[in-house]
Amino acid sequence: MITKEAVIEALRDVYDPEIPVNVVDLGLIYAVDVEGDKVSVQMTLTAPGCPMHSFITADARKHVAQIQGVKDVTVDMVWDPPWTPERMSDEAKALLGWK
Repeated sequence: MITKEAVIEALRDVYDPEIPVNVVDLGLIYAVDVEGDKVSVQMTLTAPGCPMHSFITADARKHVAQIQGVKDVTVDMVWDPPWTPERMSDEAKALLGWK
């Protein structure tokens, strides 16, 4: 059985190449939905004009697709609500020196 927790764990291996923190701890994951063997992820980026948009989206899709049983992965980039540093985990803030 595919779980939301397994998807979140897989997304911890996805990084914005410009920031040494995974997308989960950065607070970029807005929603994860699992329906049978289909997974849908809504995420954002730290800035709408991020040049790594396509790379990060593809990397997220790749990591989620590696979960046993996943047949289809959709990663939608959303911009509302806008990302703010407050969405970061305490670990991410500490790693980036924001704490």
